[in-house]
Amino acid sequence: MLQLLLISWFRIFHPFYVSVTEIKQNPSNHSIEISCRMFYDDLEKALEKQYHMQLDIVKPKDKAQINKLINDYVKKHLIIRADGKPLNLSFIGYEIQEDGAWSYFEVKGINAVKEVQVHDDLLYEQHPEQINMMHVIVNNQRKSTKVDNPDADANFKF
Repeated sequence: MLQLLLISWFRIFHPFYVSVTEIKQNPSNHSIEISCRMFYDDLEKALEKQYHMQLDIVKPKDKAQINKLINDYVKKHLIIRADGKPLNLSFIGYEIQEDGAWSYFEVKGINAVKEVQVHDDLLYEQHPEQINMMHVIVNNQRKSTKVDNPDADANFKF
């Protein structure tokens, strides 16, 4: 019980700002699958600030509008290149799980990948302390790193 109280106290008085992005090559369907997890309240505030409107992404009045805003926001702040070529992310959707908002993207027509370059400055405008973690999986080989605001670029070679 004491441990739970300490964790709750730490979270209230010492908030942390972390996003997690996973980029996974799927050789069976020649695609790259991308998932991004951010705290939904941070994402909501970032969207409100960028698009100058009040939003509720947990219980949206207009889910299509929220989809459009998340798609646009993530594409502006997450830029991925495979072997030097920019990837055009196709938005699949988003979902809320506990305190996180997961957004999903896919890029079709990708066969072999030797190098993945990522620019990830999601939520940097919200929090100077923002940390963005990245996991890239190619040929079942997983490589991970993190970038701390203002650094946003990472390179993965396979």
